[in-house]
Amino acid sequence: MATHFRVLLILILSDSLFSTRGLGVGINYGQIANNLPSPSRVAYLLQSLNISKVKLYDADPNVLTAFGNSNVEFVVGLGNEYLQKMTDPNQAQTWIQQHVLPYIFQTKITCITVGNEVLTGNDTRLMSYLLPAMQAVYGALGGLGLRKDVYVTTAHSTGILGNSFPPSAGVFRQDLAEYIQSILNFHSQTDSPFLINAYPFFAYKDNPGQVSLDYVLFQPNPGTTDPITNLKYDNMLYAQIDAVYSAIKAMGHTDIRVTVSETGWPSKGDPSEVGATLENARLYNGNLVSRVQQNQGTPAKPSVPIEVYVFALFNEDLKPGPSSERNYGLYYPDGTPVYDIGLQGFLPRMDYAASNRNLKIHHLDGNWVEKTMRPLKFLKFLSPSFGGEILRQPESKQTLHHQPWREILPYNFYMHT
Repeated sequence: MATHFRVLLILILSDSLFSTRGLGVGINYGQIANNLPSPSRVAYLLQSLNISKVKLYDADPNVLTAFGNSNVEFVVGLGNEYLQKMTDPNQAQTWIQQHVLPYIFQTKITCITVGNEVLTGNDTRLMSYLLPAMQAVYGALGGLGLRKDVYVTTAHSTGILGNSFPPSAGVFRQDLAEYIQSILNFHSQTDSPFLINAYPFFAYKDNPGQVSLDYVLFQPNPGTTDPITNLKYDNMLYAQIDAVYSAIKAMGHTDIRVTVSETGWPSKGDPSEVGATLENARLYNGNLVSRVQQNQGTPAKPSVPIEVYVFALFNEDLKPGPSSERNYGLYYPDGTPVYDIGLQGFLPRMDYAASNRNLKIHHLDGNWVEKTMRPLKFLKFLSPSFGGEILRQPESKQTLHHQPWREILPYNFYMHT
């Protein structure tokens, strides 16, 4: 009886793992690396941070499965290489049936991004495929009864703007007008958001003598005033968002919301990448998270809280390009923070020695604790973060070693023999 009470008490206390301060923003979960933790462990990390929105660049079945029965909402992606195929409604339906339908009843897939920064590339054929692909994917969702649950959009860089200052004079590039006008009409008809990848870091890196570092890092600064609206801006990101809203309005739409699908700051870069430092990354992301948690809107849209997906969850060691591209992560692959912005997460690390049934648990403080334990035969995982999943004892120790859930169970969920 005492043992059962002890297990119940430990289970209840374990829920304190999920009471830490939440991030408040979405996160981009990229996987261009060879040293990342398994998706099941990432699921535990993100939910210990109370992150409720995750954006992928594909529809990785391992990730979607790992987050089954969680409260996390997913944006999944169709890469640019799929655009031509997706213009065919049959191909679009097949993709939905294979990559969305098998997971959507366990994992909250709320959005599909079709392509990424297509309009600022040099491939005009790809540009011509973009809207038809979006329409075909949207049509396929409708045919499967998912249109009300999943919206369709695409992500753009701020390079689509022809003018961004003052924010009230923001307009899209004239050479992209024919594409953007049709895409805006699609967003208006489908009530889907316009996604923008905005990086004040690039503006500072390219013009450190003219762009105020405090202004781009959300630090105290004199700010700038829009001479047309007299609205004051104390940071560049909000000015960029409002410039996009102005550009959308200039094309006749006031009913489309803007979401920042990527923003971040690298903690390291090449010598030529001015401003790419750990301290600047800490200030940018820390101040951004603080503002999002206050439900701030922009000066032009003060009653509309900004929606942001931070780039990125992990440093990705295989990304090409300058050093900064591999150093945008909030976390190292081992689960330790790259810098402190007040977040507390938990990435469990476990090894199981089948020969002596010892369980080795690696805690975030770096200490290994070794205990002789036996798994409970039937145990309901009480934390709401994993939807009451029932865990069963495998038939053999070898099977136990390979169980996906085996990687995410903390020490608290085992009792001594």
